[in-house]
Amino acid sequence: MQDETIAAISTAYGAAGVGIIRISGGEAALVADNVFKSKSGIKLKDKDTYRITYGHIYAEDGQLIDEALALTMRGPYTFTGEDVVELQCHGGIVVLQKALALVLKAGARLAEPGEFSKRAFLNGRLDLAQAEGIMEIINAKTETAVNVAASHLQGRLSEMIKICRQDILELVSSLEADLDFPEEDFERLSSEEIHRRLTKTAGKIKEILQSFTQGRIIREGLKIALVGKPNVGKSSLLNTLIKTKRAIVTDIPGTTRDTIEEYYNLGGIPLLLIDTAGIRESDDLVEKIGVQKTKEIVEQADLVLYIFDIIQGITSEDQAYLNNIPPEKVLILVNKIDLLAEGAHTALSKAREKLPQYRTLLISATEQLGIKELEDEIKNIFFTEGWEIKGTAFLTNVRHKTALDNAEQALINAQNSLSKGLPSDFIVLDLKVVLDYLGEITGETVDEEIVNQIFSQFCLGK
Repeated sequence: MQDETIAAISTAYGAAGVGIIRISGGEAALVADNVFKSKSGIKLKDKDTYRITYGHIYAEDGQLIDEALALTMRGPYTFTGEDVVELQCHGGIVVLQKALALVLKAGARLAEPGEFSKRAFLNGRLDLAQAEGIMEIINAKTETAVNVAASHLQGRLSEMIKICRQDILELVSSLEADLDFPEEDFERLSSEEIHRRLTKTAGKIKEILQSFTQGRIIREGLKIALVGKPNVGKSSLLNTLIKTKRAIVTDIPGTTRDTIEEYYNLGGIPLLLIDTAGIRESDDLVEKIGVQKTKEIVEQADLVLYIFDIIQGITSEDQAYLNNIPPEKVLILVNKIDLLAEGAHTALSKAREKLPQYRTLLISATEQLGIKELEDEIKNIFFTEGWEIKGTAFLTNVRHKTALDNAEQALINAQNSLSKGLPSDFIVLDLKVVLDYLGEITGETVDEEIVNQIFSQFCLGK
């Protein structure tokens, strides 16, 4: 299939100034020449690389389809490593589909999802971790997520993995030389030196693994549930944080009956804020369903902002509900402090006395008091100082983490074999397992089935 010429629309569907049809493969220029006619009459197959040609796209019967530009690029110095032609049309979906249909009729095959990126990987233009960085860039919800994904595309994570892999390769080479040529006179590694090298590489892998929790948050975001009794200010807090009147706010308890979800960018962390139905006993069937849904959301949330009204205070019902949530998952917010400015700190002290195991803050959602402190506290809960460094190679991909976890365990097995005084053969076997798992990340030792599954998740045209 890789010798076939493929084509797809590479820009998002919808009205736009420009829409691009990408054609890749050995016949890319010939296929494009069948539908694109330049103003000068020169064929694209005769054009030098990195040249843009002005012309028009015509149907077989000579009907004009669109005015267009054709960008000709010769392999191997293209994204896919093959000859590529991009037809830059007007961005209407109808004209793009008509032009693509002509390209497919002229001899190209419709590309599968991610097939352009897959060809880039198979042709050595990208390793697997870099290719996955492309989709991370496309799906990034914040600038920080884009920076981290771009570092993966640039190969920073791959470089760290390759250094670990090279360390193990050198060690395996030395051990196998000792096994294959026992009578040769050369300097052999001592047990102490082998242990030192294993420990050094294990430390590098552990350092990468330790970035996963923060990396996952940067990539996927945090689910934060706004929970509390009716009319304590959950919807007001949502509106204040996203700076839009997204949720209806009234003095009538029970206004929010279904969840309201909005993304919020907190200094590079994508937060999915979920405004939930108020917690209370009710005979209203719809409200009961809303309360049950709130309980389900609390179970799935990374953090629960449990909100109290400073006037009502903390009730036994609140305490009973909180008993079902792990304290480390909860941040208590005493809201409406603008209504009781003089006694706010007294109320805070009482809240901390009743719920000493929980973190507690004072806020006023409507007056935006304590909001910065709330944002800082959320950052402190999930991130250590210095996490915002641009381009840091955070581990963000579950597939990568699984491979590194397995590599770390194989290294532990090698260290155990060494400490037990087992022959070098056993250590070499463990180390080759490490090499396989590390190679899965960058693609050196990954199965074709896994490669196909990874690229099938890419968007069509990429």
